Amino acid sequence: MKYIPYLFSLLLLFSCGSEPEVTEEKLTDNFSISGSIIGAENMSVTLEALSQNGSIEVAQGKIAANGSFNIKGNIPGMGIYQLRIGESNDKVIPLTLVEKDNVKIKTTYNDYMLTPNVSGTEWSSTLNEYMVLFATFAVGQQQLNAMQGKCSEDELMVKYLSIKKPLDDFSREKMTNDPDNPFNIILSTAATPTSGFKDWDPKNLDVLKVVSDAYNKRYKGSPIAATMENQLMQIESAYNEYLVAESGNQAGTTNESNMAPEIAMKNPEGKVIKLSSLRGKVVLLDFWASWCGPCRRESPNVVRLYKQYKDKGFSVFSVSLDEDAASWKQAIAKDGLIWPNHVSDLMGWKTPMTQLYQFESIPHTVLIDKEGKIIATGLRGESLEQKLKEIFSK
Repeated sequence: MKYIPYLFSLLLLFSCGSEPEVTEEKLTDNFSISGSIIGAENMSVTLEALSQNGSIEVAQGKIAANGSFNIKGNIPGMGIYQLRIGESNDKVIPLTLVEKDNVKIKTTYNDYMLTPNVSGTEWSSTLNEYMVLFATFAVGQQQLNAMQGKCSEDELMVKYLSIKKPLDDFSREKMTNDPDNPFNIILSTAATPTSGFKDWDPKNLDVLKVVSDAYNKRYKGSPIAATMENQLMQIESAYNEYLVAESGNQAGTTNESNMAPEIAMKNPEGKVIKLSSLRGKVVLLDFWASWCGPCRRESPNVVRLYKQYKDKGFSVFSVSLDEDAASWKQAIAKDGLIWPNHVSDLMGWKTPMTQLYQFESIPHTVLIDKEGKIIATGLRGESLEQKLKEIFSK
């Protein structure tokens, strides 16, 4: 339970894997940050964007002898940034900047991480309240670190959840009451499982869904809205997998009799489709990609079997490991994959599906019965045909 700086953990959650595009063109300033930080005279103040490869400088200035500063720059859109004083990792606060934000800060060097007194934006007051609560949580977490080896892991976890509760309660309340607030990018970490699902409240899924829906409406098409939605779907799928494993352990069942973990992804038109929506049908869950030769060669067989058994309660749920949407859509059309259930997160081999369904190559198929339980895996060609014949001849 080692203490991890919160900005680093947020970076892991919300980095989208791409960095701001480098351009020689002078971009128009679309934000400003100004104010006074007494005690930090003549030190640098730097706004940084976060990426998986580290922080990237967006704008920098110098704090004047009277403590005042003013920096401007250009951001590509709403996201998590951090404002650093000097070179220290101990003097950094998060800013969920939106284009045209004019941020004001009035504080001291010593109080910077506790009471930055940010104003001028819709998310300012939430940030200020959050920083006070987080400071208390951070002190408590450091005390827990000092107790390592003196208490059992279970005792430490109980104490950890106790000191984290005020921060989590605050975050969930704010997200519920103001779901499209930019600062919810940070608050959403309170609703995500940090140490497995054992002590995690599934009501957090409802909170995350409210925020994701609000972001998709207000920031439609933005990387942050997409990341929030992907995070929600991944947590939901992982939680369902956890429930399946727990029920299997309690009942002493085998993997073959377990429920198929939930999948919720977008189809080519951008609508989220769930695997569970096909409950009541025998489903072939087919992991494939447009660039996969064996997958494409198997397509005519799957199309033939779909036509043969679709009126008897058979369907196909195709999950593509493509990264390029155009190639994915073209392959669906070219191969005549006429069933309606095509989904992809366009993450390629980075998709969480490889872990959720435990496969390392494609094509990979999972046959699911009408109750949602896995019947068999890896069926193709004649073996798939024989299994469907067996099922539908009863």
